[in-house]
Amino acid sequence: MVEYRVGIDIGGTFTDLVVAGDDSTLRTKKLLSTPDDYGRGIGEGLGALMDENAIAADAITRIVHATTVATNAILEAKGARTALITTEGFRDVLEMRRLRIPEMYTLNYRKPNPLVPRRRRLEVVERLGPKGEVRVPLDQESAHIAAKRIAGDTIEAVAICLLHAYANPAHERRIAEIVRETVSPDVFVTCSSDILPVIREYERTSTTVINAYLGPMLRDYLNGLRRHLEALGIAAPLQIMKSDGGIMSIEMAAERPAYLVESGPAAGVIGAAHATAGT
Repeated sequence: MVEYRVGIDIGGTFTDLVVAGDDSTLRTKKLLSTPDDYGRGIGEGLGALMDENAIAADAITRIVHATTVATNAILEAKGARTALITTEGFRDVLEMRRLRIPEMYTLNYRKPNPLVPRRRRLEVVERLGPKGEVRVPLDQESAHIAAKRIAGDTIEAVAICLLHAYANPAHERRIAEIVRETVSPDVFVTCSSDILPVIREYERTSTTVINAYLGPMLRDYLNGLRRHLEALGIAAPLQIMKSDGGIMSIEMAAERPAYLVESGPAAGVIGAAHATAGT
């Protein structure tokens, strides 16, 4: 039996599918994307390819998916209503940034608005040193106060980024527990120590916020995609392209959507390099 690999790319306008057989056959389909449920467009297109070419569901052995959905959500400001919890005194890291501008000689350059407005950036009392040593223990009461404010503000996702948490995640993990207990066990929570445990506060904070901002939408999107594939009888593993050109499981992608932000362009570069290799 011929086995098939499926490549999928979703953009804001079109969804592209490629089915490659191990007998060197290649089938393609291009259709309009379905923003109300991106997985529906994939299911319809892949189902049509299977019907047109008599491809059985169990003949599909691998699916790799790249997308610009995450990028578009950021550019169009259509992510989740997000809150940020950070160390006391570091509430404005997102706006201070690196004090550099991309247009050096544009004196009136205006920075983009942060994905989390200042009123939804909350502080807790705690302090870790650069080696992870506890200088100020986590004030549990300040964490509960922050969580209660979030609970009363219809927040969909929470980013937690504390000073030097890359060296010691204990405070972040305790705050995450408090948020889930106070707000909802289903609220999307991202800790910087999980998503990007590296030095430099702005980079770590902004990445954590992006992950939370995209989390609920990408989680629903990927869960819906899985359902559409299961409806076709496809049991092949679904792998998601990362922005660095690697791949990860759909479960990991649902937890770390910030890794998908440039997956579409990355897939295009890798595909072009492969197609032109040796020419």
